[in-house]
Amino acid sequence: MIEIERKFLVLSKDFITESFSKKRIVQAYLNSNPERTVRVRIKENKGFLTIKGKGNSTGATRLEWEKEIPIEEAEKLLLICEYGIIDKIRHEIKVGQHVFEVDIFTLENDGLLLAEIELESEDEAFEKPIWLGKEVTNDERYYNAYLSKNPFKNW
Repeated sequence: MIEIERKFLVLSKDFITESFSKKRIVQAYLNSNPERTVRVRIKENKGFLTIKGKGNSTGATRLEWEKEIPIEEAEKLLLICEYGIIDKIRHEIKVGQHVFEVDIFTLENDGLLLAEIELESEDEAFEKPIWLGKEVTNDERYYNAYLSKNPFKNW
């Protein structure tokens, strides 16, 4: 139930040609409090309910609990979520021994490109592709819960 994840800006869409998976994600928050976010997500034709705890001092490690739920339930829960929908296309790209998830945001966050990589430890080495930009792991502005309330287009 512990997630170790680092997050980066993406410099260009050059990664698209390397992508082995592409899925649309729509999500919103039942609770966007940074101490404990509760997210409802529809990823293609599957629903998920996720609870995330507050990150540690680096922002890379936190508790994460996720369960798949029927898509019909996810659709109903989205209707009672807090204001602010996140809509994005997620690409998965294998780089070395790891998989980067690169999100191309749409709607209110159009223009934002973020990459995430899940690791076994915070200091685990990984190959950095040329399209990977500045690390923003500990910058809460790039958390989806923040983006749902403070869209990238308003920065």
